[in-house]
Amino acid sequence: MIRAGNGLWVWLAVFALAALFPLFRPSGYLLDIGVNVMIYAMLAYGMNVLLGFTGQLPLSHAGFFGIGAYAVGLLTLKAGWSFWLAWPAAVLLCAALGYLLGLVAFRTKGDAFSIFTLGVGVIIMLVIERWTSLTGGKEGLNGVNPPAGLEAFSEGLGLRLSGGFYYLGLAALALTVLVVARTRGSVFGRSLIAIRGGEDLARSAGIDVYAHKLRAMMLSTAIAGFAGGLYAVYVGFLGAAATGPVMTFTVLLYLLVGGLGTLAGPLLGPALMYTLTQSLKGLQDYQYIVFGPLLVLLVMFAPQGLVGLWERWRSRRAAPARSVDHA
Repeated sequence: MIRAGNGLWVWLAVFALAALFPLFRPSGYLLDIGVNVMIYAMLAYGMNVLLGFTGQLPLSHAGFFGIGAYAVGLLTLKAGWSFWLAWPAAVLLCAALGYLLGLVAFRTKGDAFSIFTLGVGVIIMLVIERWTSLTGGKEGLNGVNPPAGLEAFSEGLGLRLSGGFYYLGLAALALTVLVVARTRGSVFGRSLIAIRGGEDLARSAGIDVYAHKLRAMMLSTAIAGFAGGLYAVYVGFLGAAATGPVMTFTVLLYLLVGGLGTLAGPLLGPALMYTLTQSLKGLQDYQYIVFGPLLVLLVMFAPQGLVGLWERWRSRRAAPARSVDHA
């Protein structure tokens, strides 16, 4: 859980300040950055459940993001469902497919697991790209409408529709953080962290490693689908590019920068990196050339990301104070 005390108050302050932001009438551009940061953060939280908690590197994450997005798009456009029904249905679909993936993928270990999930992610992207009659193929799926009632909600606050999407994204992000925080603080979450420390040791402690990893996979893919559903109605257009390995590696980069296995890292990474690339337009085409060496340095000197670097600095500052107290 998010611990009571300073940590809880910091999170409450962050979300309170974020909730006040649209009331200052920022530009639509800034609101767009905010919504995209929230979507990327949700994706990073989903990946963190597997990579940060259990040590398993899933490279099919964007594929489930795409399944969630297309499920919402198809259910609302072709089946006539309300977004508020299609969104949870997409999450359940991604969780079920994640379970099926885990049944096979967790028969492998280490690099083989990552390669297998990468292959699954590529297959998902190709299916979306080539199943033209269902997904629109390379032309994509266009005309996904905003959620019913969101425009009226925005007008009630005197905001544009982008402001309504901002609050929808903030609520979705808050729910994601709460779910991941409670998972991390639960017996299940502690068991996942024990698995990361060593599967044989975890088994000797009575943990069903295979079952726990399956549940982690389901939660991870469900969160990816949750983010995808929001993306579908926010962008209004879906294409196969958003479901490919590039998206997965982008989210992985954000997570590594923020901090693996931490609660704040999946939010901090996208907030810094996505905002930086959007602020420096000329950097976007060369972001991986610029961020590649930065990532190497970060892994070498701060393997737990910026959050880990901050915590290490705090502990070093606290150490002399404790020494003085003992003296």
